[in-house]
Amino acid sequence: MGALLEVKDLRTQFFTQDGVVNAVNGISYTLDEGETLGIVGESGCGKSVGVMSLIRLIPMPPGRVVGGEVWFEGRDLLKLDDDEIRQVRGNRIAMIFQDPMTSLNPVLTIGRQISEALELHLGLDKSQARQRSQELLELVGIPGAEGRLDNYPHQFSGGMRQRVMIAMGLSCNPQVLIADEPTTALDVTIQAQIVELVKRLREELGMAIIWITHDLGVVAGLAHRMIVMYAGFIVEEATVSELYANPRHPYTLGLLGSLPRLDEDRPERLRSIEGLPPDLIDLPPGCPFYARCTWRIERCLQENPPLAFVAHQHKAACWVDVTGVTA
Repeated sequence: MGALLEVKDLRTQFFTQDGVVNAVNGISYTLDEGETLGIVGESGCGKSVGVMSLIRLIPMPPGRVVGGEVWFEGRDLLKLDDDEIRQVRGNRIAMIFQDPMTSLNPVLTIGRQISEALELHLGLDKSQARQRSQELLELVGIPGAEGRLDNYPHQFSGGMRQRVMIAMGLSCNPQVLIADEPTTALDVTIQAQIVELVKRLREELGMAIIWITHDLGVVAGLAHRMIVMYAGFIVEEATVSELYANPRHPYTLGLLGSLPRLDEDRPERLRSIEGLPPDLIDLPPGCPFYARCTWRIERCLQENPPLAFVAHQHKAACWVDVTGVTA
């Protein structure tokens, strides 16, 4: 059986007064049915732009998907016309955005906002859509769901608003759910509740999930496979257990080294990654991580390493073998 979603050499650029911003630089990956794929990296590395490109949410201008293919259900999503992609977006592929306060319309009730997609994509009438909206709020754990349908977003807490966003994402029973840093604005106890909710819904509904985050700790117990991005490139890809046990890219080592550890008697001081990411308008010819890398060699300055297999189900883009180096 082929992959549910296949991304091939995706490239996205933004055309600004200062120059062309190379936001996503030829990324390729697959997503299988029922799988959770974690995409991690620091702010500005291309995580969100990469997934928004899949469903054509990049504002044009200034942005444009300049190359690549996105195959889903036998069709390249990048070649569909506007009406065709609207039938996929929010229906077959849904997205939960980072900040529920700005993603929800403040002047429409919660019930109306959930019902809109049900009426548009599933053809339900207003009564049926309202009943389904109530069921969705109950599914994501909002108490007194029937009475909350007529409430406005400001009457919900941050965690409850995020649950509403998840309910909206699930409304049309999508095959793929994209979650763009859905726990960033929440405190740690609510974060844990949202992660457990998504895990439960994945098991009950069988959907595939792309979970975007900058926090390796949040995604560790949720994802099956991980992609690490840096400066618009994928620099490492592996199963979760393999990535944490045997990181093979210096950037991944730096990310893991910055996480607090609870399994050590005398925890070491957290390490930081020195320096700044490269300018995406003027990318260096070699490895984009060269200026910040401890293991750099002369070849790294001249030539950007390709993403290649370093072990079974494990790829890394590095000229240096860092096997056995502890994070």
